[in-house]
Amino acid sequence: MNRFTSAKLAGILGILGNLFLLIIKGIIGFVSHSHSMIADAANSASDIFASLMTYIGGKIANKPYDDDHNMGHGKAEYLFSFLISISMIIVSINFLFNSFKSLITGSTFTFSWTLVIVCIITILTKLCLYFYTKSLSKTNPSLLIISNLKDHRNDCIITTFTLISSLLGLLHIYWFDSLVGIAISVWICYTGLQIYKESYNVLMDKSIDEQYKDIILKIIEKYPEIQKINHFNSSPVGYKYLIFVTIFVDGNMSTFQSHEIADNLEKELNKLDFVYLSIIHVNPINVEKNKITKKNNKIKEK
Repeated sequence: MNRFTSAKLAGILGILGNLFLLIIKGIIGFVSHSHSMIADAANSASDIFASLMTYIGGKIANKPYDDDHNMGHGKAEYLFSFLISISMIIVSINFLFNSFKSLITGSTFTFSWTLVIVCIITILTKLCLYFYTKSLSKTNPSLLIISNLKDHRNDCIITTFTLISSLLGLLHIYWFDSLVGIAISVWICYTGLQIYKESYNVLMDKSIDEQYKDIILKIIEKYPEIQKINHFNSSPVGYKYLIFVTIFVDGNMSTFQSHEIADNLEKELNKLDFVYLSIIHVNPINVEKNKITKKNNKIKEK
């Protein structure tokens, strides 16, 4: 199963699972007036939107490159993750306000064992979705899949606190219900901000991570013919990177030899999992003059 097929499957399962949970949590939450359960239902609603974006984003990102999109459609994955994060932040702010309001006014809810049963069903459903999505993420680490994975994990924790607040209703302790609503809202907002940051970095063409850059530099160092490099640039293409490097070789070397070195280097870099395409530009250099320059630089450093 490839990366984008996994993302679409994770999206479909997320939509079905969260739609089921939204219906039962929404009905019970409004009937019992439990703010934590209503917030939990709102969380499921945002999860449906997130799963829908995962499905659509995965479908678009899976399209091959064409004349209008020479580098493919991989960034769709991050564009839809960006939309997911915005929706999460908006939902969380709205219910944060409502939960604070209920805490101040001292509102109560009607306890029922149905609340407890719904919480347990939610936790079990989300655990199943979490472990299945985790198995998909091991072979296909798409941001869309990772976003859904974190979401399922967070929901298990969130609903556990909803369960606790429901049980406290037996002792007529209602303020904890509002606190759980506040905590859920803050958690949703924090998760949304994390996804927002990661998506934003890619959409704004953030440079390749230093650990990946070091891997590329070590490969370049294996070529004794390369005297130095310049203009190491990178640009994200989906979850991979487009790499631009200028290498300098002996000016006395034939054009065929210098380009053969560049071709071999490109082939080696293109085998890396995080490289979409590497483009190597070759420049001639006066080897003897370069040696003198390096020697003078070392003397200055001393």
